[in-house]
Amino acid sequence: MKHHEQLPLVPLARGAGAWLYDVDGQRYLDAISSWWVNLFGHTNAHINDAIKAQLDTLEHAMLAGCTHAPAIELAERLSALTGGMLGHAFFASDGASAVEIALKMSFHYWRNTMRPSKQEFVCIANGYHGETIGALGVTDVALFKTAYDPLLRHAHVAPSPDARQARAGESAADVARRSIAAITELLEARHTHIAAIIIEPLVQCAAGMAMHDPCFIAELRTLCDRYEVHLIADEIAVGCGRTGTFFAYEQASIQPDFLCLSKGISGGYLPLSVVLTREAIYAAFYDDDTARGFLHSHSYTGNPLACRAALATLDLFETEDVLTRNRAKSETLASLLAPLAANPQVRHLRRCGTIIAFDVIPQTATANKALAKHSNKTSTPPATFARRFFELALHNELLLRPIGNTVYLMPPYILSSEEITLLAARTCATLEQVLAEQA
Repeated sequence: MKHHEQLPLVPLARGAGAWLYDVDGQRYLDAISSWWVNLFGHTNAHINDAIKAQLDTLEHAMLAGCTHAPAIELAERLSALTGGMLGHAFFASDGASAVEIALKMSFHYWRNTMRPSKQEFVCIANGYHGETIGALGVTDVALFKTAYDPLLRHAHVAPSPDARQARAGESAADVARRSIAAITELLEARHTHIAAIIIEPLVQCAAGMAMHDPCFIAELRTLCDRYEVHLIADEIAVGCGRTGTFFAYEQASIQPDFLCLSKGISGGYLPLSVVLTREAIYAAFYDDDTARGFLHSHSYTGNPLACRAALATLDLFETEDVLTRNRAKSETLASLLAPLAANPQVRHLRRCGTIIAFDVIPQTATANKALAKHSNKTSTPPATFARRFFELALHNELLLRPIGNTVYLMPPYILSSEEITLLAARTCATLEQVLAEQA
């Protein structure tokens, strides 16, 4: 709240394509898809038309004892994208809710199948899965969870397979296998008590776009099968084409037991999430005894407008060969940013699908003094690297929000060649400005 006394909120008035416009007409290229949700930009004509048509037919109805075409069609199409392996869908409103559902469903599955001792969960170091109480229990970001620690049910925390941790001579796969070795030891000791392990496949986004080798997912699937532990794939941020395949887990040639989707699933239009799961898990709740059923709901479950937005989003993937197009665009953007690797203050320039990131090593001793000069109020603390980068990016017509000292780009899938060139040039210019202030 205090930050905005120095850097006021950006008063947005409208959006069009990849751009946002404030009330004064200043434009900003939305290079992070407004927290990774607007896959096809703002006011997309196809999604707009789908929602408008649905609005005249059915805006909302409860899914308790009822159903409707948008929810049925969306469940069927998502199931088909998993090859029918994850054939049951449970709708919710947001990512954290999807994680809560997957955790509860795993816990309840073991209870229903006479394995009530399996009540524990495993998460990955620096992982993020949401900020509701259950989701925080499997989140390993102190900033979000420390204040609420007494409320939480703590999970086991396994080492991250973050490829940036590679030692001299190690590959990303080597780092992944070190993490797998630690998880193997944990499961050997606690598998009779562990219900599930939750991961962000390929990219731990809130950890600073920590990327790992697909072998981590493949070997983890083998471990989960061996020790009878559920594998929850949290693809809330990395699903829907972000990593180069529609689902990130596809790159490991496996299937999870639970798949959590949100963010981009509705194209950034309306809150929606879904948990997909297997027939065997569904069957464990199929019973005359209501107490054995999965009891979880909220008023807007399967909202027709949100489901219709999601269906329109899937239409775009099918009709525009989005994944192929994304590969070409991301390769172009990555090549334009490649010179950054020569900067001695830039580390780990990396890409996974449409996600590009690099870490900046600030000259902290001089940085605080330099950044303080640019503060509107000398009595306030100096800006952090992330805040100053965000501020200067706005002056360069970009919406970019670094995570700590990690600058990342996760643009919408609709950038033109000119916009890709502009994004690369302005990102480099913003970095040069920030680093110049530290000199």
